[in-house]
Amino acid sequence: MSILQGMCVGAGYFSLFHYEAWQKIPHVKIIAVCDHNLERAKEVADRYDIPKVYYDYEEMFAEEKADFVDIITPPATHEAICKVAFAHKTHVICQKPLAPSFEEAKNIVRLSEQSSVRFMVHENFRFQPWHREIKKLVEHGEIGYALHTLNFRSRMGDGWGENAYLDRQPYFREMPRLLVFETGVHYIDTFRFLAGEIKSVYASLRKLNPLIAGEDAAMLFFEFESGAQGLWDANRYNESNHDNPRYTFGEFLVEGNAGSIRLYHDGKISIQKLGHKEREHMYQHYPTGFAGDCCYFTQLHFVEALMQQRPFETDGKDYLKTLNVQEAIYSSSKKGCKVHIY
Repeated sequence: MSILQGMCVGAGYFSLFHYEAWQKIPHVKIIAVCDHNLERAKEVADRYDIPKVYYDYEEMFAEEKADFVDIITPPATHEAICKVAFAHKTHVICQKPLAPSFEEAKNIVRLSEQSSVRFMVHENFRFQPWHREIKKLVEHGEIGYALHTLNFRSRMGDGWGENAYLDRQPYFREMPRLLVFETGVHYIDTFRFLAGEIKSVYASLRKLNPLIAGEDAAMLFFEFESGAQGLWDANRYNESNHDNPRYTFGEFLVEGNAGSIRLYHDGKISIQKLGHKEREHMYQHYPTGFAGDCCYFTQLHFVEALMQQRPFETDGKDYLKTLNVQEAIYSSSKKGCKVHIY
């Protein structure tokens, strides 16, 4: 099997999960890294044995010949980097949030389609091992043939006090949209993955920490075309009672007409069929990488789909459906009413 050559733009906090994942995929060789902080890019190159380092991504595209680029930079930079990648006919995997606005996200997807370049959003939560396992259980009918509810509760606890977010992602403090834009979008996509398309939303968004710009608490109510309903109850202010709140990011209850599936903070999954006691369901998950090594599984999917010419699960066209729901959530909270998805 041939080797795919990749380039990366970005060497910040979260990029390290990407570089670690690329190291574990045997059919990939990262040949260059670029960052506006050259010292940080050199550190990444040294750590992961990447031969070339650039300050200017346009120069990197001009000098290097790669099969794909991994864009691991803040959302405001994505459109400009994507345009250069598309011009060089380089396939793209791009971190979320895809762009600061829905219009910019739609433009990125439109340009990718015009250039005939393969494009995938690095939406990694659906690739967390517990969500893949729950999907299998639902499809195998473990809790019946009809989904009733999806109920996820998340308390990350990194957003209280004067120093909220400063140690890891300080730009969170200035974002006009925070919780849904940064974290909730993962669950919109995961809910779609598990229960199908969403037909309406009702949202109540709040700001619990007065020192930040955007919302940090949300109660989101979803109605699915299948008839199922979903609730995402989340805030970044209050704390989880688990040692690692960023492993599963919370607790999940999925109910069907024949029983329930539960996900716990430590990754444990249980099944409780109607009329029976709850029992643990065994499957494989490990506390490596980010949140069950979901970056690795996301990037492995990208590579396999690219090499086997299969569709990406989160290609641009599909991801716009997720962003359309995100826009409806902000609209619902502003208007104080249910919003239908069109």
